Amino acid sequence: MTEPDQIKDTESFRDSISTIGEDGKRKWVYPKKPKGKFTTARGWVSIFLLAFLFGAPFIKIDGQPFLLFNLIERKFIIFGQVFWPQDFYIFGLGMIIFVLFIALFTVVYGRLFCGWVCPQTIFMENVFRRVEYFIEGDWKQQMKLNKEPWNQKKIFKKTSKHIIFFAISFIIANTFLAYIVGIDELIDIITSPVTEHVGGLASITVFSGVFYGVFAFMREQVCTTVCPYGRLQGVMLDRQSIVVAYDRVRGEPRGKFRKNEDRDEVNKGDCIDCLQCVNVCPTGIDIRNGTQLECVNCTACIDACDEMMVAVNLPTGLIRYTSEEQINTRKPFRLSTRAKAYTTLLVVLVGVLVALLFTRTSVELNILRTPGMLYQTNDDGSISNLYSYKVINKTNKEMTLNFVPIDEGYKIKMVGHNPTLSEQSTAEGAFFLSAPESAFELGKTFTKLQVYDADGKLIDKVKVRISGPL
Repeated sequence: MTEPDQIKDTESFRDSISTIGEDGKRKWVYPKKPKGKFTTARGWVSIFLLAFLFGAPFIKIDGQPFLLFNLIERKFIIFGQVFWPQDFYIFGLGMIIFVLFIALFTVVYGRLFCGWVCPQTIFMENVFRRVEYFIEGDWKQQMKLNKEPWNQKKIFKKTSKHIIFFAISFIIANTFLAYIVGIDELIDIITSPVTEHVGGLASITVFSGVFYGVFAFMREQVCTTVCPYGRLQGVMLDRQSIVVAYDRVRGEPRGKFRKNEDRDEVNKGDCIDCLQCVNVCPTGIDIRNGTQLECVNCTACIDACDEMMVAVNLPTGLIRYTSEEQINTRKPFRLSTRAKAYTTLLVVLVGVLVALLFTRTSVELNILRTPGMLYQTNDDGSISNLYSYKVINKTNKEMTLNFVPIDEGYKIKMVGHNPTLSEQSTAEGAFFLSAPESAFELGKTFTKLQVYDADGKLIDKVKVRISGPL
């Protein structure tokens, strides 16, 4: 075989994804139940995130949901703060930061997100897969069960598993609904007669069916075929990116373990070719082939390999978090200058977004000079203009606003009463703003209006222009 043919042969696994056979049909993946320090750590992270997901709808701040994404009414609540369409600029900037964050994070840390906090991975590996292990047993038992003819035991196990799968999917769908309509509205829907919400029940059942189909049947296909992030990682990773990788320099040439054998003398690397890393992989790949599209960095192969290394008295870390550059240069693991710079930028971007979320004004105020209206000269010689205003109350409290000019000699006369706004509402009105004739230069002058609430708290400052005589 020529050298180009050898290279083509060793890279042939990249010609198709691992879950598709030569006949073009799907190969079902039966991953072995993993165990180890990384699996345990990911389990605790999953417990925390699942507790947050299912518990957050019940958390309220000042009577408002902790998180709410009401697309229908265009009302969003984040950390108890209400956001309206007028705050869309924050959403736009947040999306830009999110895209930059994904790109920079992936360049430095690979698919760390996929392995640790992605909802697909968390639900699949730490919820649905655990139910499957409990009912059908580990991978060998599952393979055996699927090959058996349909009997009472198989029917009971399969039926039980899928009923539980759909029940979990129904709970997940309702949880997501709680983030849209609010937990109070959801409880009202659940406790009301079914006949009042037939359409809603049908919709939530369809969504439940989608979740059920994803976790019962599609599974790893979501990560390897559907997820755009999995596709993008191939163009964002480089030789310095931190990924779950096999140390081929140390592991090759691989060979079976023999007791009391000196592997250096017989020219064997540390890889004992036990295939445990392949058996535990939830996407069915062989990590020893290098970084691959299907790898979600779930760390199952690290735990499996470390367990075998300990068993044969070899150093752990044959598969570990590292970069291609560190494997080739044999340098100890450390963040590169670029990685540190990107990480600093990520922290800054998140800080900017958090600052925007918590420093936005609680009242949105727009003041415009009424078009088509000329200035008026008052009896005392002052010049007045007519203005219209629109106020949006973003808070959960009723408030009455008072407009006060900051400069001496400027006066405001409201058309009607001062605006009073109920919680999360808007108000419109008009007022006359007058200025001394001596304040005008070239037919105009400027002042600032201070806006106070009924308790005397300063809400906002607005600069306005007053037209007058030349």
